[in-house]
Amino acid sequence: MTEVIATNETILVVGGGISGMTAALEAAETGKQVVLVEKRPYVGGRVTQLYKYFPKLCFPTCGLEINQRRAKMNPNLNIISMAEVTDIKGEAGNYTATVKISPRYVNENCTACGDCGKAVEAEFDDEYNYGMGKRKGAYLPHRMAHPERYVLDPAIIGTDDAQKAKDACKVNAIDLDMQEEVIEFKAGAVVWATGWKPYDANKIQPYGYDRIANVITSVEFERMADPNGPTGGKLTRPSDGKEVKSVAFIQCAGSRDKNHLLHCSRICCMASLKQATYPADDVPITIYYIDIRAIDRFEDFYQKVKAKENVKFIKSKVASIVENKENGNPTLHGVDTEGYNRYADEHDLVVLAIGMEPSVDKASFPVEITINEEGFIEPAPENGGVFAAGCSSDALDVNRAVQHATGAALRAIQVVNRVAATEG
Repeated sequence: MTEVIATNETILVVGGGISGMTAALEAAETGKQVVLVEKRPYVGGRVTQLYKYFPKLCFPTCGLEINQRRAKMNPNLNIISMAEVTDIKGEAGNYTATVKISPRYVNENCTACGDCGKAVEAEFDDEYNYGMGKRKGAYLPHRMAHPERYVLDPAIIGTDDAQKAKDACKVNAIDLDMQEEVIEFKAGAVVWATGWKPYDANKIQPYGYDRIANVITSVEFERMADPNGPTGGKLTRPSDGKEVKSVAFIQCAGSRDKNHLLHCSRICCMASLKQATYPADDVPITIYYIDIRAIDRFEDFYQKVKAKENVKFIKSKVASIVENKENGNPTLHGVDTEGYNRYADEHDLVVLAIGMEPSVDKASFPVEITINEEGFIEPAPENGGVFAAGCSSDALDVNRAVQHATGAALRAIQVVNRVAATEG
């Protein structure tokens, strides 16, 4: 049974991505008791799925490792993974949270040796790689996962594979009798940091994501470029596995569109500029854009990419994509709005710079909350002691999400400080 010791001076952080981790660590390092609830089997969120950051093109693993070390060393932080907040009752300074914890079927004895993964045969789509590869029914979500503990897919429970996993474990870490738990605990303030999700490209019918194999999303391309990803870092066509000879990026795929997401997702221009550096310099790259939004320190990076001989920019909102049935190449149709020339451009691979959709569901939100027309949480007195952090509040890049999460942590600290002052 999971035990949580919490009071109305505890801060609850919902979501363990870069924003949730930041808010939780900043609060815990001031001496506050913090409970972080994360629905995935590990913390770190979508940052763990990035190959490189823009504009420096450094690897996220460095900052990730630092945050994980901070988390391991801080006794004030209690992380509960594979868990979701299902209800919050009360008011600022006096909340009661209800949390549902799904069984991992692996206890804290786990040394991440991998013997259970070798023993099982069943395979499933790997959600960490956006379904582009397979994982075993007993698996470590990714190589830097924290907690560093294997997970058994619930689909193998009750099968021979589950028993094989248990028999293979030398440290008695497999517990096939684990059950779902529901726990309650007190909290004085809540930081909501459930992050974002890629907009569903299937909804953008003219771009053919659901029917053209060589049309993929930017998040899939990011995993493909990673040497630890599903293709070992090789940029290959999903249709035939051949090396990519030309790439097109389509900006605002689902963003700034009254039929999809109203807002600018802010990260998409920079994500495509970054990803334009992934292929070899002799691979022709075309970026179709409405306008490039690279402000402040990103302007230099934009100019650097723009100067590359293999990169071409076409100012146009692509109208449609059709597949060349003979070679599987997507063909882009539209009008160049600078020259007003119609085009039908064929490419090996098309990458949709997919929009950022907030992971905030107002209909199932546990307390009354103010949501704007884009679906993000608005700062409002009506929210009480619930504060949005990072991409729950707006479309933000990693740097700005971290800054915003620090501010959310400070606001939560102020609430619990008032509780302490009143009770003292």
